[in-house]
Amino acid sequence: MSFPLLTATAVLPAIGAIATAAVPAAQRTAAKWLALLVSLGTLALAITVLVRFDPDGDRYQLTESHSWIAEFGVRYELGVDGIAVALIALTALLIPFIILAGWHDADPLETGSKRWRPTQGFFALILAVEAMVIISFEATDVFLFYIFFEAMLIPMYFLIGGFGDRAHEHGEKAASTQRSYAAVKFLLYNLVGGLIMLAAVIGLYVVAGNFSLQEIAEARANGTLDMATNTERWLFLGFFFAFAVKAPLWPLHTWLPNAMGEATAPVAVLITAVVDKVGTFAMLRFCLQLFPEASKWATPAILVLALISIVYGALLAVGQRDMKRLIAYASISHFGFIIMGIFAMTSQGQSGATLYMVNHGISTAALMLVAGFLISRRGSRLIADYGGVQKVAPVLAGTFLIGGLATLSLPGLAPFVSEFLVLVGTFTRYPVIGIIATFGIVLAALYVLVLYQRTMTGPVKPEVSAMPDLRVRELVVVAPLVALLIFLGVYPKPLTDIVNPAVQQTMSDVQKKDPQPEVEAAK
Repeated sequence: MSFPLLTATAVLPAIGAIATAAVPAAQRTAAKWLALLVSLGTLALAITVLVRFDPDGDRYQLTESHSWIAEFGVRYELGVDGIAVALIALTALLIPFIILAGWHDADPLETGSKRWRPTQGFFALILAVEAMVIISFEATDVFLFYIFFEAMLIPMYFLIGGFGDRAHEHGEKAASTQRSYAAVKFLLYNLVGGLIMLAAVIGLYVVAGNFSLQEIAEARANGTLDMATNTERWLFLGFFFAFAVKAPLWPLHTWLPNAMGEATAPVAVLITAVVDKVGTFAMLRFCLQLFPEASKWATPAILVLALISIVYGALLAVGQRDMKRLIAYASISHFGFIIMGIFAMTSQGQSGATLYMVNHGISTAALMLVAGFLISRRGSRLIADYGGVQKVAPVLAGTFLIGGLATLSLPGLAPFVSEFLVLVGTFTRYPVIGIIATFGIVLAALYVLVLYQRTMTGPVKPEVSAMPDLRVRELVVVAPLVALLIFLGVYPKPLTDIVNPAVQQTMSDVQKKDPQPEVEAAK
């Protein structure tokens, strides 16, 4: 029996979470190092998955399949395609940086705090989220996917509500109230989406008789499983609603600014760069593969919602006073691009959407983590409380600028390639949608450059005059992310080679081909 590599990649952080939580309360530093070492071990396993994956091989590779709940046809089935491999690598890459960036975020507020193992709990919850996200990317049994899709809400709830941002303009009591509100709102929104999906999962079992993604998709392709049109549409809507909440897509997005604003910066990165990617990934894996006809039926409405997300998120980002909420609304705009690329039903659009998931994760991590370092120095999230930072902390300002330029998709940085592909892929089939979506780029330049101008340039405010520059630990966090943004912006081929075959198979699932360019005959 071959080594269960996919299981090991998900189980290692789960075991690490238990071990970290079990570290004695007085050994906070040991808990941090244990969590970091576990995350690095998970990264090593994810790199092994990446190396062993053959883009030209079978659609799902490194597969594992074991009977679980035989009476209901539930199996423990895992497998990865190129899209899943890229997102597993992204997740495993970001977690060590999240842990390093949050090294002191869960330290007690005062010496001799009576809180139960705050540091151990913080890092254990991060590892638990990593385990659940990775197995969600690996699961090819719909019921198995659903369990971890929902289970990851619990550790995220405690990370937001129990370990939120301490910087609040109205004091610690107000901060605690806002954290609780944000955590409950996050949980309720996602639970409602999950309950609707559960009904759809049960309906899928009634129609198909099992939960195996591959078996159901093959039966649909060869005609042995024929869903009634209305049945397929209702099931599609049940799945899509849950994924649209997680993504998040307008108008189901309102939990995200609260959650990212009240969470610590590393947890905000965990939300938008890691957890939310499960929603957009699942649209590709489950919605398009299980319900191809319903996906095409819903495409016009979804494209309109994605377009609203792009423009609406960018407009609200322009008017934000809170630095972290600005980045949250920018992410809503970016998720609009990702969903638009998925449902443009072109190979360029879906390749761009997959690249966008990875590149958005890296660029948002770079910008948000540097913003977190900035906020921890000043103790405020308000943009107006800063000014002239580049004169006292030039390295911090420079990395903040690179993260911001990546967010606005500057050519030469990684997000530009993905955004360009999404727009090209959308324009070839839906030119009006593609044209309007380009306004999101203009607005992105506005909110990023205004943010940089107001915080980093101008006279040095007295409150930031003694601000230290990035420390060694913070440089270790930011420098690799900046290097990746530049490398993938100049040379995205290693990533496109992995995801393109999976995208072509998804296009085949929905029986769509790229539109042929209209060329006038030579006169």
